[in-house]
Amino acid sequence: MNAPTILAFAGSTRVGSYNKQLARAAAASAKAAGADVTLIDLRDFPLPLFDADLEAAEALPPHARRLKALFLAHQGFLIASPEYNSSITGVLKNTIDWVSRPSGNEPELAAFTGKVAGLLSASPGALGGLRGLVTLRSILGNIGVLVLPEQVAVPKAHEAFQPDGTLADPQRHAALDRLTKRLLTVLAKLHP
Repeated sequence: MNAPTILAFAGSTRVGSYNKQLARAAAASAKAAGADVTLIDLRDFPLPLFDADLEAAEALPPHARRLKALFLAHQGFLIASPEYNSSITGVLKNTIDWVSRPSGNEPELAAFTGKVAGLLSASPGALGGLRGLVTLRSILGNIGVLVLPEQVAVPKAHEAFQPDGTLADPQRHAALDRLTKRLLTVLAKLHP
């Protein structure tokens, strides 16, 4: 039986991002549960702001093509999404916008339709980035992604991680493991 394939990333390009730490922890949890996980950093895929005129003139930029290939090649996503002003980051929305664009004869939204996502967030604030996950859940659901009802929000993120990158709070660590195992369970049912 093939292992479920999961693409893990944070919606931040900041070097010291708490959500990058959370994405790494989620990727490690999913690997430990038996998934084939690819962890990427959106900093490695710089994109211009989505512009339909640019797309018409030049098609997808090279980094958008690379990202889209990764999205197409994976069955599920683990997305650690920072909350900026009660919503998602510009870099995450821009990534979704470019990756959603059709290429050749592929079906519309081919990189998203039928995929499954587990959502996470980390924030220094008391809510752990929960408000931004509402927006992300809505966007992904509207483009054909099955978003798990479970999610993990990590408040006081500046205190949340141990030096080895794991979550210090055993209950949050257990919630992260439950989320990744649930993602694998759903993927196994959809891709037997």
